[in-house]
Amino acid sequence: MFVKQLSWLALAGLMASCATREPGRDKDISSTVKTLAELQQAATSFHNLLRLPEFETTPAAIAQTVARTRAEADAALDRIGQLPPAAVNFDNTVRALEANAAFINEHLNRLYLIKETSPLATVRAAATDAVKQLQEWAVGLDYREDVYRAVKAYADTQPPLTGEAAKLLAETMRDYRRAGLPLPRARRDEVERLRKELTAVSTDFDSHVTAAQNALTFTRAELAGAPESLLTAAGVKTGPDEYRIQVNVTWQALAVLEHVRSEAVRQQVATAQARLARAENAPLVGKILALRHEIATQLGYANWADYQLEVKMAKDARTAIAFEERLRDGLQPKLANELAQLRQLKIAETGDASARIQLWDWRYYAEQLRKTKYNVDSEQLRNFFPLQRTLDGMFRIYQRIFGLQFARVTAPYQWVDDLQLWAVSDASSGEPLGFFYLDLFPREGKYHHFAVFPLISGHRTANGDHQRPVVAMVCNFTPPAEGKPSLLDHGSVETLFHEFGHVMHELLTRATFARFAGANVPRDFVEAPSQMLENWVWDRRVLDSFAADYRDSSRKIPSDILDQLKAAKYATYACHYRRQLSFGLMDLMLHTRITGQNPGEALPLANQVLSATFLPVPADTDFICYFGHFTGYDAGYYGYAWADAIAADMATVFEKAPDGYFDAAVGRRMRTEIYATGDSRDVNVSIEKFLGRPRSLEPFLKKIGARPE
Repeated sequence: MFVKQLSWLALAGLMASCATREPGRDKDISSTVKTLAELQQAATSFHNLLRLPEFETTPAAIAQTVARTRAEADAALDRIGQLPPAAVNFDNTVRALEANAAFINEHLNRLYLIKETSPLATVRAAATDAVKQLQEWAVGLDYREDVYRAVKAYADTQPPLTGEAAKLLAETMRDYRRAGLPLPRARRDEVERLRKELTAVSTDFDSHVTAAQNALTFTRAELAGAPESLLTAAGVKTGPDEYRIQVNVTWQALAVLEHVRSEAVRQQVATAQARLARAENAPLVGKILALRHEIATQLGYANWADYQLEVKMAKDARTAIAFEERLRDGLQPKLANELAQLRQLKIAETGDASARIQLWDWRYYAEQLRKTKYNVDSEQLRNFFPLQRTLDGMFRIYQRIFGLQFARVTAPYQWVDDLQLWAVSDASSGEPLGFFYLDLFPREGKYHHFAVFPLISGHRTANGDHQRPVVAMVCNFTPPAEGKPSLLDHGSVETLFHEFGHVMHELLTRATFARFAGANVPRDFVEAPSQMLENWVWDRRVLDSFAADYRDSSRKIPSDILDQLKAAKYATYACHYRRQLSFGLMDLMLHTRITGQNPGEALPLANQVLSATFLPVPADTDFICYFGHFTGYDAGYYGYAWADAIAADMATVFEKAPDGYFDAAVGRRMRTEIYATGDSRDVNVSIEKFLGRPRSLEPFLKKIGARPE
């Protein structure tokens, strides 16, 4: 998941030297260390700027940042608004406005990360309040009539712009239209009021999701089948025969749902997870949907989904719904077959001939299918993926295919002791390209899932220097325990490769404007480059370059195990994908059917769509209240499948290349045509330039087992 850069003009939508080496022959990445000063010195010869965020560490410092951000941004807008029509030009209107948005975003992005990762509850609370304040204030910036008049005066001259500059002007004017600036004053003021209310309520929703906790206590017997990595993890064993499972910690909940034999325990965990943040967010879901619908209709759209999708590849709700429904229906035969296999396993285990697969069953019996039919025990594979070696292996691969060099840097500030900071440079020229932080392990109050948070976006400054990007990759891997390193299951390795794709997307930008830099692309494309990279962890040659038993590095994953693992994955792929489609269709149905007239129908509708598309939800639950994608990805969750279709097509270019997933020529083309360009041109053009042909849905349909129409 990529946490998209916040844009104050779109807050309604918010929220080649390596190529010659053989795989696995590079030196240990972790031993390559550089200082911040030497990197900054190297950057000067490339007219690059390298700096790290200055993180606020107290509520007082956060409050000062809010005040300073508002004062400086307001002053910059005053300068634009005071321009007489005869004096307007591109630099003092459109470029100045975009630079101011980048300035605001940098502070908002940093505070947002603090809100999600600070180990101090008081600091998280202050950052949450600060984000809410800045977002509400930033909505009002759209409605500065003096600024709008100056920008429109320049646009009315119909300047002969090309490339990024032309795109920036066109999209700036589009943003003003989408904010309602051309509307009569009364309607415009109402849209502004509604948007401010929406940002405040949405921030509350997000904060409730992050803060949600629930721990269930079980005995060792009740957790029979649970992996030792769960039972021996810090904080899990709380008594002689007492184990505390935090259902809000994703890896703990999944360990139970995949491995514990007791259906009653699995049901308890699944039900508790689906009730997280329910008390706090149940009243907010309908309110948020009603506000979104009212904003959309005030602006002339049929619904919020149409409003949101106008700026994405799908363009409208009808197209997105048709895409999701085609996949849903195409997967039905495979889903029925998979559930029948899982049901037979449940009958054999329970002796109940009338047994049915429930939502809390499918992961467990999918794991049993892997063990029995395919002889794959995902827990045993953990020994082949110690975290740091896996990181180093992934770094070597990405260095090779994208022509890069990574080096460890001592972070001037660390919000947790085990934080890592890395620098990325071009391998051929030595040009420093940016930094990424790694926050690897779960802790109380931290963001629960995996995501990349932008901190400083790449862009060209007024004097032509290139400000290089900084991002943070936030993870929740199983922590080290009892003398063992952190050991990843294969699914976590897949997630790691995916999320690091977002890091690459951000750091390799060459865009002039922050608005178009890195992963600031349409939401239904942003996941595609990262989803494509998931294919790497299913390739024998790739895995052999780094995966080895941490107790004996000469032991690699046996070939037959990988073959069986692949077969096992696709054996239950319809379950996986229909679950994803249930989220996407739920999201689209909520944003096309719920209005200010029926907000009370939101929770039942969400459960109805989830149950009809995949498996019935547990009784008396409302998972939508804990669905973090409800804000930020609203009316956009379909984008995961949309992007996956593009990813499957792009992966074929590597698969057909002479050096396969290690092919540096294709990797450099990916770097140039996809990562470097970002949204500085139509992403459809970028995709076709990388593919060398029009894109196709066929590789994706084949991958997921859906019947082509």
